[in-house]
Amino acid sequence: MSFIASNREKYGPLYRVWLLNQLGVFSCDPADVEVILSSPHYITKNNLYDLLQVWLGTGLLMSTGRKWHSRRKIITPTFHFKILEQFVEIFDQQSAVLVKKLEALADGKTVVNIVPLICLMALDVIAETAMGTKVNAQMNPKFPYVMAVNTVANILANRFINVWQRIDWIFRLIAREDAKKFFSSIELMHEFTERIIVERRAALEQSLGGDAIPATDAEVGMKRRMALLDVLLQSTMDGQPLSNEDIREEVDTFMFEGHDTTTSALSFCLHLISRHSAVQAKLFEEIREVLGDDEERAVTLRDLGELKYLECVIKESLRLYPPVPLIGRNFDEDVNLNGKIVPAGTNYTIGIFVMLRDPKYFPEPDKFRPERFLNESIEGGEKMNPYSYIPFSAGPRNCIGQKFAILEMKSAISKILRHFELLPLGKNVRPSMSIVLRSQNGSEMGFKPRNYAKASE
Repeated sequence: MSFIASNREKYGPLYRVWLLNQLGVFSCDPADVEVILSSPHYITKNNLYDLLQVWLGTGLLMSTGRKWHSRRKIITPTFHFKILEQFVEIFDQQSAVLVKKLEALADGKTVVNIVPLICLMALDVIAETAMGTKVNAQMNPKFPYVMAVNTVANILANRFINVWQRIDWIFRLIAREDAKKFFSSIELMHEFTERIIVERRAALEQSLGGDAIPATDAEVGMKRRMALLDVLLQSTMDGQPLSNEDIREEVDTFMFEGHDTTTSALSFCLHLISRHSAVQAKLFEEIREVLGDDEERAVTLRDLGELKYLECVIKESLRLYPPVPLIGRNFDEDVNLNGKIVPAGTNYTIGIFVMLRDPKYFPEPDKFRPERFLNESIEGGEKMNPYSYIPFSAGPRNCIGQKFAILEMKSAISKILRHFELLPLGKNVRPSMSIVLRSQNGSEMGFKPRNYAKASE
């Protein structure tokens, strides 16, 4: 990330890079970025995403053109607030499991790397919300599906960084053990997902007498808890139900995007809270005002909506450490970027990480100051371009799960802070670019049980 930031300083907000015969253009100017992200035409991802295709197929993340438009339309109702309200119960239950795991480590002295624990919690959440099935990752981290997801995510990160491993035959040749684990783990995940789809489809057909019906807004509140899978099973494209393979692509996409990015976002946010005692004190005060002093009380969607300062903390954390630090497009025609012509065939990369630390829009850009997001406006040195703050991307291809992610983060952080004080133990994070933003040395901190009596003094 420091290399990309230094290039921005050296060459400006738009510069080109040649990798053999492939032209790459890096862009960090919100005005230029707006031209691309606001357009319904420039939606084809660049070829760095090809690494994911063997796992995710051409689901929502990877597809383009008509298929992408159709899938986006089908999946959008999954994030209706009535369904999100049901998901909050899952967020709360899985956060409670995480708290139980942390209790054994909360002696105020032990340095804890929170990343593996957060990863397992996020896997539990996304498995239940996407597939409607429990994998119990937190209690059983050696469950084959859980191990397969982690194996593939870690190997993908290495392949992303080691450019020569992005080509399958070279990867198989020079990293044989990793290649064997990688492809066998993907096969295991596909088989698991397909089995769940077959079982869920059979149960749905039985409950509906063989006739699939759409889940309308009115019905959502009356149904048993919905999962992404249920929405897909009841959806049609060109009058035909989606095939099991179509559905698997979308479920696998959510399993990838819904655990890796959330793990990154939560781990960095908790680390920042542990290093800023005044912020943590203000957060705890707000949490007590909204939720009271009963540590075990389940939260509701309304409760999470009232945690306004926590939302500012999350937004500021996402500004400093966006889970997806770069996003890319590929152009099949020449594109005019405010008078600058980018030729067809270019891999266009948006440096979100660099944009979010631009002092032009964010005074003292490297400081953690949640207050800059108060009053529904972003503090800025100049008139703010809405495309200067895009941790979830923007435009027609923005992150469809951003409300889901914010609610999950609010639930987990509030649950942890109700039970523990976070301590600034261990090393500071060292962000590095992978498929998602990671810290090279994890996210370390300490935990101490909350003393509500002392906090009231």
